Amino acid sequence: MHDIEPYHKWRNYYIASEDEKSPFYRREYSEFTFTNKVYNYYIHPQWDDFGSSTLYGKVLIADYSSGIAFIELIGEWNDTLYNDIMTLKNNVINPMIAQDINKYILLCDNVLNFHGDDNSYYEEWWDDIKDDGGLICFVNTMLHVTQEMERSQIQYYANFGGNLEDVLWRRYLPPQVLTKVVDIINNSTKQLDY
Repeated sequence: MHDIEPYHKWRNYYIASEDEKSPFYRREYSEFTFTNKVYNYYIHPQWDDFGSSTLYGKVLIADYSSGIAFIELIGEWNDTLYNDIMTLKNNVINPMIAQDINKYILLCDNVLNFHGDDNSYYEEWWDDIKDDGGLICFVNTMLHVTQEMERSQIQYYANFGGNLEDVLWRRYLPPQVLTKVVDIINNSTKQLDY
C-alpha cells in the first residue's frame, strides 16, 4: 500500500495544502518518511490524515464557484469500530460545507472494506446539502463495499453502486467526471429522490 499515491494529475488545478479555505491548508508532506498506517501497512505520505486510524483521503479538487469537491480515499472505512463517517463529516465535510461546497464525489477505488453502523451521519450530511442541489456520490466502490453500504442503508443519502462502480475518472478533467457521474445517476433506477 505504501506505493499507492493520491492521484496527482489534477494538481495543476488545485492543491489543498495551498488553499486557505481547505481543512488541509499549510499541511506539509514528506516524500520519504512513512508514518501513517492502515493496520500494519504503511501508506504513502501524500495521503491526508483527517483523524481516522484506518481511512485516509486527499481532496483532489475543491471548486468553490461550482460547489464541488472530489475526495480520493484509501484504507478501510470502518463506522462500526471507529465511526469514520463522523470523523470525515466533522473534520473534512463540515468545513467544506461552510465554504459552500455541496456536491461531493468520493473516489473509492482504494477503499478496501466498509463496515457500516448507524446511518445518521450520512443522513445529516444529506440534510446539510440537499436544499442547495447537493450531491453525495461514492465512485468505484468494490462490489463487497457496495453490498455492505447497502446493508447499512446509506443509499437513501448517497449514490453508489451499479454503473458508478466502473467510472474511468482518471482519463478526464474534473468537470467531465462530474458530467459523467450525473449522467449515470440520472439514468439509474437507484437514484435519490431530490
